[in-house]
Amino acid sequence: MIPDGELLRSRVVTDLAAVLEDALDRRLDGYAVVEPRDALLGDTDDSGVVTFEDGVPHLAYHVGSDRGGPPALAAIGPGPYRLELYALDATDLAIAHESDDLRVPPGMAAERLAGAPDLAERTRRVAGTDHEDGRDALDAFLDDEAAIAELRENARTEAKARAEQWGFEDAVPE
Repeated sequence: MIPDGELLRSRVVTDLAAVLEDALDRRLDGYAVVEPRDALLGDTDDSGVVTFEDGVPHLAYHVGSDRGGPPALAAIGPGPYRLELYALDATDLAIAHESDDLRVPPGMAAERLAGAPDLAERTRRVAGTDHEDGRDALDAFLDDEAAIAELRENARTEAKARAEQWGFEDAVPE
């Protein structure tokens, strides 16, 4: 468990790139609590937590699915997001940061949550890693059949809702 930190920022954002960049610029030791659109509307417990060590994302955990690491980042739904950014002494994060099950490659949060490849590359440089994060994460995600099934179901639900909204409900097969 991670103790409570000092709240630095609490707001609704449409893009997480600025928040990830802010954490990197501050060389933040702490964490962010990210609640996507569905959680804001009260539909699900879809929040995620990302911890930072010296500004670099280190761990990820998704509350609703009880997943950690790359699958946790994949499970965090679309924005807008309610975001809370906290500072916390690095020693308070040390035990949590020993968990390999929750670890994420340095640039993955910028790529997956913000769609910001330049920020991901900058994050990898700060972390001292020059390689791409994707292959191990992709393998982990592809091995997670529940995550893939959940993504498919979420896509189907959203497609049906949009089809109804636009008057195309007859075009969507059951």
